[in-house]
Amino acid sequence: MKNKLSFISIFTLCIALSLTACGVKQASTTDSKNTQTEAGSEASGKSDSRLDDLYQQENQLFADHADVWNKAFGMMNKSDADPNGNYADYLAGTVESNKNSFTDDELKTLNEDIETIRKIEEQIAELENKNTSSDDNKKDSSNASSVFSDFSGEDFDGNKVDDSLFSGNAVTVVNFWFTGCKPCVAELSKLNELNDAIKSMGGEVVGINTETFDGNKTAIKEATPVLESQGVKYRNLSIDSSSAAGKYASEIMAFPTTILVDRNGNIVGEPMLGGIDNKDNYDALMKQIQSVIDADSTNK
Repeated sequence: MKNKLSFISIFTLCIALSLTACGVKQASTTDSKNTQTEAGSEASGKSDSRLDDLYQQENQLFADHADVWNKAFGMMNKSDADPNGNYADYLAGTVESNKNSFTDDELKTLNEDIETIRKIEEQIAELENKNTSSDDNKKDSSNASSVFSDFSGEDFDGNKVDDSLFSGNAVTVVNFWFTGCKPCVAELSKLNELNDAIKSMGGEVVGINTETFDGNKTAIKEATPVLESQGVKYRNLSIDSSSAAGKYASEIMAFPTTILVDRNGNIVGEPMLGGIDNKDNYDALMKQIQSVIDADSTNK
């Protein structure tokens, strides 16, 4: 798994950072410092724009061959993911270990896409290395762990939700999905079972459909009958795409992705790749949930 959060998406939502242009000549000492800062922002913006373009190239591959990639996503297992591993290698490993499930044409498409992704990833890694600094890493790490500390949103009935959602639970299981994602829909009933199972333990499952950002009524209308058809009773939320949680979700590269959040709004452990209708994934997630609950009891 990549440290973008997690990887692979059919419809990746990428953040395009704004560019700050500048052009000050013969500036005073103070103005010179400001100009340097602005110039740095401009250079950073150009780099971010290039990164966004590369992410979109990957996204387009998944979109162009959505059926076969959807099939591959459903076969992914968290236990196979290496947080420090190579993105393309992970994809190739998933395809290779399940190659008997694909036709020759599907394998050809997948392998060709993977090699293209490998080249894109090399460019991404080069740009990310240039952008990395110790201060940025500290900031990113802090932001990643506390993106839910000032949370707000609405459920699909229009009821407001804030960060008391997390403070009221020993652990909150947050599942990111979208309506057109077959593996996402396939696990919904199991997530509902999980919600019932962890209620008495002080836990709760919450869904965030990334297509319903900013109160998108059309997307909510499309998602609601899907949830109902799978017997889902747990809350699904729409959040602001510009919020910390929205930006976090926008960087997710794999659907479905599930994370655990403690009562302080901190993300605990690594994201879960793939659906929990896979028994290995379900068992791994339950083990993580129990660990967070145990830690919560110790801290009381």
